[in-house]
Parts: sequence; C-alpha cells; structure tokens
Amino acid sequence: MKIYIRSVLCGLLLIFVVGWATKVYSENTQSALAQSVVRFHVLANSDSIVDQALKMKVKDEVLASLQPELSASRSVEETRMILQSKLQDIETDANAFVQSSGYDYPVTVSLANSFFPTKTYGDVTFFPGEYEALRIVIGEGVGQNWWCVMFPPLCYVDVTKGYATEEGKQQLRDAADEGYVLLSNEIRESNVTVNVRFKVVEFWQNRLHRNRFNNEQEMDGFIVRQLETNERQ
Repeated sequence: MKIYIRSVLCGLLLIFVVGWATKVYSENTQSALAQSVVRFHVLANSDSIVDQALKMKVKDEVLASLQPELSASRSVEETRMILQSKLQDIETDANAFVQSSGYDYPVTVSLANSFFPTKTYGDVTFFPGEYEALRIVIGEGVGQNWWCVMFPPLCYVDVTKGYATEEGKQQLRDAADEGYVLLSNEIRESNVTVNVRFKVVEFWQNRLHRNRFNNEQEMDGFIVRQLETNERQ
C-alpha cells in the first residue's frame, strides 16, 4: 500500500511539474511574439449583413490611409509610434466614413491589448493570446470581428494569391526570430516536435484566457461565441 501511495504521489507530482513547465513555456513564447508584432482588431456593430459589410469597408478605408507609412515601417516600435500619433485622425475619419455611409454608429479607436484567437494568414499561423492592437469598435461592437497583423504588415496581402507578401513574411521572420518556426505552417507540417510545441502554446493560451474572460465577464467577439457554444453543449 505504501508503495502504491508513493507511486500515485510521484505520478501526481510529475503531472504538476509537466503542467507548470508547459504553462510557463506557453506564456513566455506568446509574450515574446506579442512584443514583436502589432495587430489589428475591428469589431462590427452586429452580425447583420449590412453591419458586417460596413465593418469591411471601414477596415479597407483605415488600411488604405495607413498603408504609405506602415509599409515603410521597419520595426514594431516605429509602427506603434505611427499609430499612436494617428489615433485621433483614424477615429475622426472612421466616424466620418460611417456617417457618410448612412449610419449613426459611433466609432472608437484605441491602441490597446486585445485577445486574439488562433488565426492563419496564408502560410503562417499565430497562436492565441493577448497582443497589442489597433482596436476599432463600430457601434455596439458585438458583431463578428476582423483580425490581421499591422506589423509586420501582413494585412497587406498579395491580391493575386491572398497571401502575405514575401517582404511581410521576411519581416515576420526577423521579428519573431527563433519563434518563427512555430508560426510556419510548412515547418509544423513536416516537424512533429514543432507542431506539438505550437499546440502546447495554443492549449494554455486558450485555457488561461477562457478563465480570465469568465472571471471578468468580458463578452467580446470570438471568445463569447465559443463559450456560449460550449455551454449549450
């Protein structure tokens, strides 16, 4: 009996250590990537067809206005400075565009941390977690979200292929450094170890943020729909 109890305790201790180690790895890996990028988050007023269409038009207008400066940015710090300096202009222009489109929704713009689910952009995939993002909320902001990456400029894709440009991907390689292997779909598909590491980060980020959103009762976009689906099941 003593041997059995010791075996059980050793097993539980091993599970705890492995769990703790993978959690720390997930937090450190996601944090390192988050410090290397600036993302883009647009929330529609609702899920109606017209509100979703308006969201995409606002997104296109904002990206078009920022493209000249953002495409020339060579660092996350430079991109952050550009966005900070233009927040008021972006908000003013977005509100004017929405009103000229026949809607009275207010638009708010900020540069703040936002939760992003797992997202794929062509041949790279970002694991979930909190990232600094240019956040645009249209009206109630309860509709489906639109997400992309402003630095490196993955929002600006090769329209002939729908993929991020080679220049954008090279900037991502430089910014993410060793972490790029986790983001590359091609590398993960050919390397089981790398794929497992990605899944570890994905698992813990989803779990940690699910708990946080439950505790704080933040009902926003993708996370809310996922939680509601789970509850119904």
